[in-house]
Amino acid sequence: MVAEAAGVSLPTASKVLNGRGDVAAATRSRVEKAVRELGYVPASGRRNANQNRIVDLVFDDLVSPYSLEVLRGVTQAGAEAGVDVVVGRAPTGKAAEAASWAGKLRTGGREGLIVVTSELSLEQVEAFAKAGIALVVIDPLNLPRVEVTSVGATNWSGGLAATEHLLSLGHRRIAFAGGPRQASCARARLHGYRAALEKAGVAADDSLVLHGAFGYPDGLEMGGRLLDLSRRPTAVFAASDATAVGVMEAARRRGLRVPQDLSVVGFDDTILATLATPALTVVRQPLPDMGRVALRTLLRLIDGESLDSHHVELATKLVVRDSTAAIS
Repeated sequence: MVAEAAGVSLPTASKVLNGRGDVAAATRSRVEKAVRELGYVPASGRRNANQNRIVDLVFDDLVSPYSLEVLRGVTQAGAEAGVDVVVGRAPTGKAAEAASWAGKLRTGGREGLIVVTSELSLEQVEAFAKAGIALVVIDPLNLPRVEVTSVGATNWSGGLAATEHLLSLGHRRIAFAGGPRQASCARARLHGYRAALEKAGVAADDSLVLHGAFGYPDGLEMGGRLLDLSRRPTAVFAASDATAVGVMEAARRRGLRVPQDLSVVGFDDTILATLATPALTVVRQPLPDMGRVALRTLLRLIDGESLDSHHVELATKLVVRDSTAAIS
């Protein structure tokens, strides 16, 4: 409201309201005039010049290995920048209503928000903008507006690399145990998988493509369905490490050996990949680096800087371990 009345950006209005000195005198005068005319009263939770900035970091699943790796990157970057990071789960129900969530952030003195693998509504995004809360999302399930700033990995090329690795081992009946249908990162991994099959001249089989949550229970369930087919796959590309471990357990319960009877590739390279037996071949995405980039990008938005791109992708890499082998 103040920013619109003064004809300035939300970050610039935020600087004036927070007592920052890096604003031109004429611009500051316009903002202060708008504040007087509108009768705007800044939220009591705003920080003073001697306090650290505070940003929120929220997850849909706070305790997964994926989340812990992202958390490590965000908090390290926050410590380096003198920023306090408040960590929690993404609110649900009434707490997630746009005005309620944005208002709580504003009164709590938050200047920015990082949302990890959660779904956002257009109303929420607009409420954050209206409240002057900078927003960055990591591996979003959806992007309600193309201008929303996001950080991810090269999911398509990761899916391509995983499937090409299995094809190079002689596998042709390769299944995909994917993530949620609506998740953009999961769709990109699926498209990479399909592109590799097409490139190799292998016909795609829809019965070998399943979708579920990025977790062990869904991996176990999808693995069971795939391995109970009359013509079971000889290899599975799973869209997360946790999904892959679930697939491996489904194979064990059916007396199948990994990798002798079934090759499995995961995606993420969390601690699960090295703790699994056998150690998991994966597509590594640099999760701590994604967290660091998200925090630094958020601070640029808070400072009113313009970005070269609304979406940042970090490179993935195939890491070959013991869960894949040539088809017998």
